[in-house]
Amino acid sequence: MKFYIALLIMGILTQNFVLSKFLGICPFLGVSKKLKTAVGMSAAVIFVMLLATAVTFPLNSLLEDLNLGYLQTIVFILVIAALVQIVEIVLKKYVKSLYNALGIYLPLITTNCAVLGVVILNIDNITGYASQGISYGFGHAMVNSFAAGAGFMLAMVIFAGVRSKIETADVPKGLQGLPITLIAASIVSLSFLGFAGLVEGLGLL
Repeated sequence: MKFYIALLIMGILTQNFVLSKFLGICPFLGVSKKLKTAVGMSAAVIFVMLLATAVTFPLNSLLEDLNLGYLQTIVFILVIAALVQIVEIVLKKYVKSLYNALGIYLPLITTNCAVLGVVILNIDNITGYASQGISYGFGHAMVNSFAAGAGFMLAMVIFAGVRSKIETADVPKGLQGLPITLIAASIVSLSFLGFAGLVEGLGLL
């Protein structure tokens, strides 16, 4: 149980994919202008991350058994692309407003390096934690993926709030637009450094 809690804390806070690993920056900057679209995008990413992990984690074992491990990245991208298409079809049919709000960023989940990163990291964690005497299985991979997605959502929601404040602020002309957005993102990222060492400090690992 302690290991599951550690995975949650690491995924959401100490190893946040956006603010600590700097993955998924494109949707982070592009879809965080409004809270509603930020939450919708994050929910879609969490869903894709969980489905992708559920498919790729056992699929990787099959690839290894067939000595096709070198195809891992290509196969994972194809799986993620197929899952994103399913999400896109569902949103277009049942949640039209969110589908229109997300626009081009929805199909871009396919190339969202945070999604590909989490499925590859789960595979790497098998050997990484094994060296520490910790068994890393399918359940751990699913918790890690959920935590990564929740961390993505946390970053999106926080930054959406920050950007709403920026819109009403008196920003110098030379910093308006992308410059002040990147500065704000950097400050938010720095704030997460305060969580460093939290897992070790709580004795969870």
